[in-house]
Amino acid sequence: MLELSWPAFIAASLLVILIPGQDMTLVISRALSAGTRAGVVTAAGVSTGLLVHTALVTLGVGALLQASDRLFTVLRLVGALYLLYLGVSLLRSSGELALASGKPSRMSTLRSFTQGALSNMSNPKILLFYLAFLPQFVPARITQPVLALFVLGASFAALTFLIKAPIAVFAGWLSASVRRQPGILRRVHQASGLVLIVLGLMLAFEHG
Repeated sequence: MLELSWPAFIAASLLVILIPGQDMTLVISRALSAGTRAGVVTAAGVSTGLLVHTALVTLGVGALLQASDRLFTVLRLVGALYLLYLGVSLLRSSGELALASGKPSRMSTLRSFTQGALSNMSNPKILLFYLAFLPQFVPARITQPVLALFVLGASFAALTFLIKAPIAVFAGWLSASVRRQPGILRRVHQASGLVLIVLGLMLAFEHG
């Protein structure tokens, strides 16, 4: 049985997860434009991306990334380009995306999951965040530190879904009325697109 600082970890994790960012923006945007299912699936994609980061940290890739400025720069630029792509795609959206049934197609569901996962996986700063954040809740004399890091990382991914999925459901409740008014949806997409573009530019030009 792993003796970890669960109360402190959960409290700190919830505060971090609730901070608005690219993943939250994407989840809400997908829920508003394509309904509850698309938003929840996007949230699942985000958590899957976190599981990938968890595995990479456990395997030591995060430490390698932290040690190599060139590798980090390359991955940071790739992540920034993907955010810019998502942002421009939302800006170009007409807002006329509603289906008569109000249900997203199978293809849009897959696209929602993929976008959520890639949005998260393409940001190398999450690896560094894991390296700085997770060890704080691992006791110094624990006998299985690698397993502890994996458990904490997976728990963070699960908490992320438990927070973002209800937010997607709430946004999905609003989607029917919003999608009947393309003008509103267009403005939502424009605002979300601008946020993602700003985050992408910040990621691209950030030093260190």
